[in-house]
Amino acid sequence: MQNNDNEVLTPEDVKALAPLYEDVVLALKQVYDPEIPVNIYDLGLIYELNINKKHEVSIQMTFTAPNCPMADEVLAEVHSSVMDTPGVTKCSVDLVFEPVWDQSMLSDEARVALGMDPEDL
Repeated sequence: MQNNDNEVLTPEDVKALAPLYEDVVLALKQVYDPEIPVNIYDLGLIYELNINKKHEVSIQMTFTAPNCPMADEVLAEVHSSVMDTPGVTKCSVDLVFEPVWDQSMLSDEARVALGMDPEDL
């Protein structure tokens, strides 16, 4: 759990922010890829999730393909879902394509949902 303004979080800050971090992760798990029946978090599309002391959330995410036709809608849904999380004061979502997404970024839950063996890559 880093932050947006390069402020240093103490262990107490991290402990205090942990429930909000978990709530934001749950919010992200409500957003699904339009072409794959798995949420964006378990797909491994969230590269970075930071929350600062002001409860401002900063997200770096990607898509499974750079030419996703639903990119704007998914980004708006991510922003809306996070902003609807109680305690969040601000949310910024940045789209990145480095590193390039691949199947190794899938969670075990996503692998099972897609009918893959969680041990296979």
